Amino acid sequence: MYHYKTAGALLATALFAATTSLAADADLVVFDWAGYEDPEFFTTYTAKNGDAPTFAFFGDEEEAFQKLRSGFKADAAHPCSQSIPKWIEAGLLDPLDTSRITRWNELEPGFRDIEAFKKDGQNYFVPIDWGNTATTYNTELLTDADVASLQAFADPKNEGRISVGDNLDDAYALGFLATGVTDWTKATDAEFKAASDFLRKVHPNVRAYWSDGASLAQLMQSGEVYLAWAWNETFSTMTAEGHPIAMKRDTAEGSSSWVCGFVNLANSPGSEDKFYDFINAWLEPATADYLVNAWGYGHSNAKAMATMSEEDLAAVGLNSSASLREHTLWQAPVSKELREKMIAEFELIKAGF
Repeated sequence: MYHYKTAGALLATALFAATTSLAADADLVVFDWAGYEDPEFFTTYTAKNGDAPTFAFFGDEEEAFQKLRSGFKADAAHPCSQSIPKWIEAGLLDPLDTSRITRWNELEPGFRDIEAFKKDGQNYFVPIDWGNTATTYNTELLTDADVASLQAFADPKNEGRISVGDNLDDAYALGFLATGVTDWTKATDAEFKAASDFLRKVHPNVRAYWSDGASLAQLMQSGEVYLAWAWNETFSTMTAEGHPIAMKRDTAEGSSSWVCGFVNLANSPGSEDKFYDFINAWLEPATADYLVNAWGYGHSNAKAMATMSEEDLAAVGLNSSASLREHTLWQAPVSKELREKMIAEFELIKAGF
């Protein structure tokens, strides 16, 4: 198992990306999360076209949605599964020509063939990266028993020492899991209220709502935060640097999983040929290997993932078992009504209401 990406490097990337865009090949503008401009993700694109794409960055998917609705122009974007139906309905996406995606048939069918990612028989989403959001903690300050339950996030003794992502979907995954729901697509109004009430109990304990893996790594390195609801990246990069961090997916209530990927933005000004060059670069086995080993995330290329050992996958928190799957909340797309309620309520919770 080898790790290239350090938390310090991620922090530097995030701080730079938060204030600017990275200009390169003007024929392809990618609207993405900070850090995904890493050139190792699209080496064949750069080799073919002589330069990296131009990148612009967003902090969360609702911000990206609103910016695109307001007229911001890009060619590709990197949302996650829960947003796709909303983006399709809003007319933000063009369908994909899957015949131009050379490894389309190598993609994990469980991600690729989800009906919510299609309209009128056409595909709108290329799944790329997947992972978990789970209890992540400092093993020098907390024991496994201390974090055996997600109720630890609401325990008053942890006031000011925890962090939850400033991310609607991850936050509500925590809220629903902690209150006994593992399928939020079937959540009742009462279950939504219970999840929201749990997040309100968590709020006083929150030192900061982290915006990306690098900012969370800084909080955990400094000791300000010893318990977080975090992505694989935090565990993978921080343990590689020797920090005493563990990821516990087998709490009493479980953990969450998600998939993100690329979409073809409607009315895009750039090159369609370069859009498909970029997608094909991302689906290369070498990219899958780098994503797993350097970042700790899974890749949608099932053929490439099948070549990786269980030992290596477990080292970055990507191993699976029947028990883990049983207690996993998959961040599937929810109804428009529920998502809008989640958006409104999460803003109130963060504001202390």
